[in-house]
Amino acid sequence: MKRATITLPDDLEQELQAYLAEQDVPPSLTTVVQAALRQYLDERKWKSRGYLPARQEFAGPVAESTSEKCNISINHDEYLVD
Repeated sequence: MKRATITLPDDLEQELQAYLAEQDVPPSLTTVVQAALRQYLDERKWKSRGYLPARQEFAGPVAESTSEKCNISINHDEYLVD
């Protein structure tokens, strides 16, 4: 695991403190920074460069707008069973 020291500008630090204050159980600064960095590197523009492995997209059934399957969000289990 890599250890790093970062410097936050005052405005970013204030936003971070406001975010943490709004949380019922505030995450650690390490958790917030790791999540932000993962999200940044996981954006589609970075996937093609190979910084993080691409996540598999859910390939479940999708009803067409003209489909008679209007209850797919309610009876989803029926559609996911093989």
